[in-house]
Amino acid sequence: MKHVEKVTENTKVAELVALLKKRKIPIIHENASIKEVIDVVISFEHRRLLYVIDGEKKLAGLISLGILARHVFSPSHEPQIHARFLINMITAETAKDIMKRKTVVATENEQVGMVLKRMIRTNVHEMPVVDDEKRVVADITLIDLLRFLVK
Repeated sequence: MKHVEKVTENTKVAELVALLKKRKIPIIHENASIKEVIDVVISFEHRRLLYVIDGEKKLAGLISLGILARHVFSPSHEPQIHARFLINMITAETAKDIMKRKTVVATENEQVGMVLKRMIRTNVHEMPVVDDEKRVVADITLIDLLRFLVK
């Protein structure tokens, strides 16, 4: 495993991003309707996150498949809904209304090893890669990291 340690210590995320540039990124604008959110999730059926961007194309938050499922299915399937969530569920109309604002991100200048440790520590399986202006340039998954490390 010394090869893995050497690769993760000396390799920047930018090298991995270069290999992933052709892949479409699951991005949606914060003003997108819930129906549009559902449509985009369906079009990225093997992904579990949507990255929400603002008017300046900067990362504003994310929507996980779990968040979306709870929003869409909870009113009809949850026997008890806590009152503090009820207003949000009823009034949510856009991606911004249901997105999680605190996100775990990577930057192109970080070392792969640091990103891998952060993913494992926070139990995140995929995350956006942002540039200096918080614009999403790629996204990486644990599978991407494993594939990169064995090549």
